[in-house]
Amino acid sequence: MEKNAGPVQKFKAGGIFAKVWKNENDKGDYFTVSLERVYKDKQGDWKTTHTMRVNDLPRASVVLDEAFRFAVMGQEGAA
Repeated sequence: MEKNAGPVQKFKAGGIFAKVWKNENDKGDYFTVSLERVYKDKQGDWKTTHTMRVNDLPRASVVLDEAFRFAVMGQEGAA
């Protein structure tokens, strides 16, 4: 199988991202989801973390819901 270097879909709300990755094993294809927050540090450099602040949770919920719909319903369901 050809390896996919990147996610098959990305969802964004503000600085919160959910990325959907397609994987396969001997039982078939499946999806995994990564959740990230981007921010600028004190020096103004962009950083990425998997830790969410309390105020990030509503946006995280939105992008995770979109990722779930994409993974379960396919591309047509992720509008």
